[in-house]
Amino acid sequence: MATERQKEASRRNIVKARQAQSARAQGKNVPRQSQGMSTAEKDDLKDKEFAFPKERKEPLTDARHVRNAIARFNQVEDVTDAERDQAWKRILAAAKRYDVEVSESSWRDLAKGGKDRKR
Repeated sequence: MATERQKEASRRNIVKARQAQSARAQGKNVPRQSQGMSTAEKDDLKDKEFAFPKERKEPLTDARHVRNAIARFNQVEDVTDAERDQAWKRILAAAKRYDVEVSESSWRDLAKGGKDRKR
């Protein structure tokens, strides 16, 4: 279940997507999102380009990957809270760089119930 802040951020992202689609329809050259990253491309990335560099999990190479890293943050297993704190800082920096809106101020504000918590 999404929180109100997540829903509002989603609404703003939809508005941005519609603006890009409209600009394309008017003939403007608006780049599309990438088609993804091959395994070879992922292997070529430096450790610092990942939210979790030691595990090489969650690349932060574009806006789509940043949003994905946020969505999957609680699914990363076998990392300490200190590693999560560092990963969250990397994600926030990448979000700012790629103009991705993040409503949570801490990774602890993300939806509960991921694999990082024992039940």
